[in-house]
Amino acid sequence: MLWIKAFHIIFVVTWFAGLFYLPRLFVYHAMTDDTNGQERFKVMEHKLYYAITTPSAFLATGFGLWLLSAYWWKPLLNVTGVGWLYLKLVLVIMLIGYHLYCGQFLKDFKHNRNHRSHIFYRWFNELPVIILIAVIILVEVQPF
Repeated sequence: MLWIKAFHIIFVVTWFAGLFYLPRLFVYHAMTDDTNGQERFKVMEHKLYYAITTPSAFLATGFGLWLLSAYWWKPLLNVTGVGWLYLKLVLVIMLIGYHLYCGQFLKDFKHNRNHRSHIFYRWFNELPVIILIAVIILVEVQPF
């Protein structure tokens, strides 16, 4: 199971790397006025989302579910002392929603339909940081 945990952590790290960088690309894309720059960002965003971030999300989730089924099926039946796990799962679901929302922004940029400013994307970029901090604290401290 340590191998499964190691791969889970590896793909969580790569998933978060993509989720940190993609909205940063949206910031720069929203600030770009020239056609060549717009096209370059479209290619970069597409490759990051579909070649790195999305496969990492699937693999992180798959290995996470594998760990969940191997280690936590008994505690899940007894809810005392595993409240942190339920909250972590809620945060993971929120992260998946964030990921899919990034995909919608990607499509908007692809079809030149972006109506949001670079300032919006700067703030939007902070959400996965908050989720990451919360998940790490929940997993390591297991406060409840």
